Amino acid sequence: MDSADGQRGRDAPRRSPLDIIMSQIRRKRTASDRKPLGRFLSRTGIPEDGESEGREERAQSSGAAEDERDVSWGRVCVFLQRLGKKADSRSLSLAHCDVTATDLLELATLLQFLPQLEEMDVSWNELIGGCLHALTSHLHHVGGIRTLRLCSCRLNADDVTALGEALGCVPHLEVLDLSWNGGVGGGGLQGLLGKVYPPLREIRLVSCQLSAADATALGGVLSSLPRLSVLDVSCNPHLSQDGGGGFSDLAASLSHATSLTTLRLQACGLSTDGLDALGGSLRYLPSVREMDLSCNKGLSGGLDHLTFHLAHLTHLESLDLHLCCLTHTDLEALIQVLPSLTALTELNVSSNKEAGASVHALVSALPLTQMKRLPLNSCSLSEESFTALALAVPFLRTVDVSWCKVVGGRVALLLDALQPSVVLELRLSSCDLSTDDLRHLAVVCRRGCMSSLLVLDLSYNGSVGDDGWSALFEAGGLGSLEDVDLSLRPSTSASCSAWLPALHRALPRLPALTRLAMQRWTMGSRERQQLCHSARKRNVLLERDPDFKDAASSCQTANQESPEE
Repeated sequence: MDSADGQRGRDAPRRSPLDIIMSQIRRKRTASDRKPLGRFLSRTGIPEDGESEGREERAQSSGAAEDERDVSWGRVCVFLQRLGKKADSRSLSLAHCDVTATDLLELATLLQFLPQLEEMDVSWNELIGGCLHALTSHLHHVGGIRTLRLCSCRLNADDVTALGEALGCVPHLEVLDLSWNGGVGGGGLQGLLGKVYPPLREIRLVSCQLSAADATALGGVLSSLPRLSVLDVSCNPHLSQDGGGGFSDLAASLSHATSLTTLRLQACGLSTDGLDALGGSLRYLPSVREMDLSCNKGLSGGLDHLTFHLAHLTHLESLDLHLCCLTHTDLEALIQVLPSLTALTELNVSSNKEAGASVHALVSALPLTQMKRLPLNSCSLSEESFTALALAVPFLRTVDVSWCKVVGGRVALLLDALQPSVVLELRLSSCDLSTDDLRHLAVVCRRGCMSSLLVLDLSYNGSVGDDGWSALFEAGGLGSLEDVDLSLRPSTSASCSAWLPALHRALPRLPALTRLAMQRWTMGSRERQQLCHSARKRNVLLERDPDFKDAASSCQTANQESPEE
């Protein structure tokens, strides 16, 4: 039976391709006849023929668009890989990449493929100076950018002009950092900042050679930036020149920046006249949490022009006045206002020699239980002031009494006041420490008081004997340590062979260590190789003197140096 059916199938006439096509055409219905069925099919989720074909066309076009995007993104990835960076559609970081003018031009052409970009950092690429227009002319492709950093790029006046013209294309910009570009100053600031939009929150212009005219221009735009929270114009010593009129304009305009939380004016050549203008605006800045007036020696003898107004900063957490040549009168004025600063956690009066005699009064006026930093390095501490500091030590995250010779032989007073797992940084550089001082430090480490310590600076203490160094590294208890400095003074040297084995045994117990400084310590060739191998194995940056063949030239250079105190 099956064979008969198969025979009939083979005897049946074969249909030609034309017959098949005509049969399909005859079975097709008119468009009007298909409409009700199409509605039914669409309700039941079954696509009709025309709809299926449309979807196929859309899928093909969508696939082509995706392929094009993949190719464009591939170009971005290849470009960034060539510069040693990974691609990110929202963040573009090319800092320290030796970007050339040609690279900048290629980057500009790729911005159209980064529509979601929010952060761009091309800092520390000095070869792009004078060529910024190649990039700024394409900024309109990344109109949603919120952070733009161009630090230390040797920008000139033409670059600043080009950037100012392009800032109108980025209305959502919140952070603008042009620090370390000397070409920014000199009168071009008005054309630059006049184009920024109200969302701007941070302006950083550190070391830009800003003039008094720039200070006036900067002050003129503050009223149009209601969200500004960070203003950093540090290291611009000419900002207060020409009688201080420019800075006075800027200081007076700060009254409009009511959202300001951080104000940094380090090394701006401030004088007492500038403090008067600044003090008058503080009452309008209730949100300020950090204020840096350090490295302004012109404040000497006139700090009371400012301290009277500091009480308005009820949220102030950090006040930096280091290296301001503060007088005893200045410190008295500061001490009087400290009880009003109830939110204060950091006070820096270091590198002011008169501060050494006022430590007891400072400690008595501060809210000790919430203090985190009170550095007193280079403050000419006396035995009495050193004893007074011990009252604040239990609460401090950072203890810095470097360059204070009174510490040597008395460090136990400081170390015994430490609370377990509180201190994060301990800096005792150039303190004339003795072998017994380091033995006591070893005991404190063994007790677990240094279990959270991240930074330990024992540099320039050549009077410590081999037993002291060995005791420290054998003690343990430094599992969180990341940075340790054991360097000797320039023009001196000593052998570390006696305690180097203890250091080798300690390295496995220092899993977090990232930097070990041992400059001017001498060792044998084999010991040096072993130490370098251990450092490389643990990915630790080892700072040491050059090999023997370079030691002579290094020693000659070191002899010409003098330590700063």
